[in-house]
Amino acid sequence: MREYTPERLRHLTLLAEKYPTALSAYSEIIRLEALLRLPKGTEHFMSDLHGEHEAFIHILNSASGVIREKIDRLLGDTTPPEERADLATLIYYPREKLPELKAHQNDLDGWYQRVLLQLIDLCRLVSSKHTRRHVRAVMPKECGHILDELLHAHFEDHDKEQYYGEIIASMLRYGLADQYIIALCEVVKRLAVDRLHIVGDL
Repeated sequence: MREYTPERLRHLTLLAEKYPTALSAYSEIIRLEALLRLPKGTEHFMSDLHGEHEAFIHILNSASGVIREKIDRLLGDTTPPEERADLATLIYYPREKLPELKAHQNDLDGWYQRVLLQLIDLCRLVSSKHTRRHVRAVMPKECGHILDELLHAHFEDHDKEQYYGEIIASMLRYGLADQYIIALCEVVKRLAVDRLHIVGDL
């Protein structure tokens, strides 16, 4: 029988509280090793803010241009520049921009559906450097399970086409499109930048 020092036993006892079986411990090791293979998340370094409140907030909301870059990459070949600019501003300031954009739509339901699908695709893109666990953690609790379904949807899957379509249709039917758009915008902003470093003078 293998003997352990008291210190080693103390460490193993603490470890066993979190990982009570060998399988659970190995599963965590596998998760951590896989995590090391993910691309490095985007990091921001900011300095010399000197009370520039509005500029600082805009940099945070726009992720220093990362969000617009992702939009152009995702929609550049299929969406006019003006529409891409509107989508970017919507993500930066969803509560302020949403009423303005809605007021200019002749087919509001069609616009809602298009924007929701664009935001879902964009969420997929910015979440590619993160684990599913992390993505779930940044989602709002009250609607995260629905967003999670949509982020991992395969719209080309004919067996589930009606299922995913009904989720979007229900958002519109129950007047919840605005809330889901705002939630998706916030998720995009949370995932676009992994870490923010503020250095130098504040």
